[in-house]
Amino acid sequence: MRGEFLDLAGARLYYYAAGSRGDGDPVLFLHGFPTSSHLWQDVVPHVPPGHRVVVVDLLGFGRSDLPRSRDVSIRGHAERVLQVLDALRIERAAVVGHDVGGGIAQYLAVRHPTRVTRLALIDSVAFDDWLTRDVKLAKASLPLTRYLPATWILSVVQRDLQRGYTEHERGHMSVEKYLRPFATPEGRDAFVEHLLALDARETAALAPRLGSVVAPTAIIWGAHDPFLPTEIGRRLQAAIPHATLDVLPDVRHFAPEEAPETVGRVLAGWLAR
Repeated sequence: MRGEFLDLAGARLYYYAAGSRGDGDPVLFLHGFPTSSHLWQDVVPHVPPGHRVVVVDLLGFGRSDLPRSRDVSIRGHAERVLQVLDALRIERAAVVGHDVGGGIAQYLAVRHPTRVTRLALIDSVAFDDWLTRDVKLAKASLPLTRYLPATWILSVVQRDLQRGYTEHERGHMSVEKYLRPFATPEGRDAFVEHLLALDARETAALAPRLGSVVAPTAIIWGAHDPFLPTEIGRRLQAAIPHATLDVLPDVRHFAPEEAPETVGRVLAGWLAR
């Protein structure tokens, strides 16, 4: 496994590659808000041999550059992901997305169907009402929030995100890692940019076209997700032709971390379709 940076129009994106090249489709993993490529570290080893694996830190997250007013909407991230694939000379890929990363994956499958061979959505944003109460409150408070100390903002976010984990200690360690890039005044400003960009109208606009998705689709959901209820997963299964749905017991929002072996097993079956 190796990590590198790609320079895309002056913004550096971090990614790491794993797996082995073979006859299988390349697999692209996309995290959500406000996480990073760390989300997938225990899932990647379960990808079957013969698949090139690419795991990206989206702009403004993990080791990638801060946004600095660049587009961090679902559309903005998706178009940038296409640039990543182009830079890596990957014409078509199986795309796995979690949370907002699932919204990005939906955008790619709907708007650029020739680039997506398979689609996997894990505890994904979708349709028209996925912003949580806390996110809505934070967005409404932004005139004040943007002037508060970064440490105060992140302490509130950390407490909320840890509800997405069944195991408290794992959640504490992961959330701390995810929020580290936002722990400076400049990072706080980047976090505000991300908050402002969260917009359910983007996925609502994609919803009528989900029925046109021809890529084999797997949907995976934590049974006790406190942010995105399983009903969203069921709606996605009904909307996308021939999609499968696996609901994981005793799992909350961060299924790739809490149940990596199970997620890996479902993805292996999906890749074999």
